[in-house]
Amino acid sequence: MSDRESGDDQPQGQSKYGQGGMDNVGNSDFDSGKWSGETTPQSSPSLGPATPAKPARPAAGQNQQGEQELATKMLQIQSKRFYLDVKQNRRGRFIKVAEIGADGRRSQIFLALSTAADFRDHLSSFSDFYASLGPPNPESMPEDGKLKSEMMIKENRRYYLDLKENSRGRFLRVSQTITRGGPRSQIAIPAQGMIEFRDALTDLLDEFGTDDGGFKGDLPEGRHMRVENKNFYFDIGQNNRGIYMRISEVKSNFRTAITVPEKSWARFRDIFADYCDKMKDGSTSGGTSGDKASSSGTDIGPGPK
Repeated sequence: MSDRESGDDQPQGQSKYGQGGMDNVGNSDFDSGKWSGETTPQSSPSLGPATPAKPARPAAGQNQQGEQELATKMLQIQSKRFYLDVKQNRRGRFIKVAEIGADGRRSQIFLALSTAADFRDHLSSFSDFYASLGPPNPESMPEDGKLKSEMMIKENRRYYLDLKENSRGRFLRVSQTITRGGPRSQIAIPAQGMIEFRDALTDLLDEFGTDDGGFKGDLPEGRHMRVENKNFYFDIGQNNRGIYMRISEVKSNFRTAITVPEKSWARFRDIFADYCDKMKDGSTSGGTSGDKASSSGTDIGPGPK
């Protein structure tokens, strides 16, 4: 893999991008879509208009979790084609940037709308710096090829922006990593196309704003329950995957926990309620076992601050 091209060449399914696709590759936080395709070399960049898109219709066997595509733009920069798709799911809105190279290689990164706004501003800065550079000089080229670098941080994601130079020219490499691990994904934008890329982002952000969406209210306070010599803690949290409940069991030097996504709470509740009803029916027909269970000594209250 070179600095100018990166991606995954495994063909999967059919999509609007061509004969192939990539589903949920590298960044499950955003419920990635599917894409692929061929490119047609072109000497000058051209910018296609944003077009409204119908809600995505997940194919059989795919888990799109109610994802919708709100708009899309296509950019042809030299021999590369870029798709900027505004998408929405229950966790909010984001932009999927898909790059397809002349040789069919493809890669993608994901940007929350607020991150896309920061990226747009960086593109202006990088474009100004690029315009101030003289013609390439192999003798003065940095050893690592980097001419200018910046970094963006969004929750557990980091984005590395590197304006680089090699024998094929100058380009902006955008790398996305996740702090807890996972594959690294990146795209490479030819330097002379940074202005067109920035303008495309600006059009989308003007239409959809920079608010990532998702849950904005106050989360419920944690709860604590003691049963005999065990403590149970119920804590509500939120990250870029959504809202979750962490249930921790603490006993002496032993601690374990599970994390339940908010979308599954109702199902968990129904299962618990079903077991409670069955145990209640059994205790009614079987004697005093229900009374013994209810007198085991519990203390329920708010969790520790």
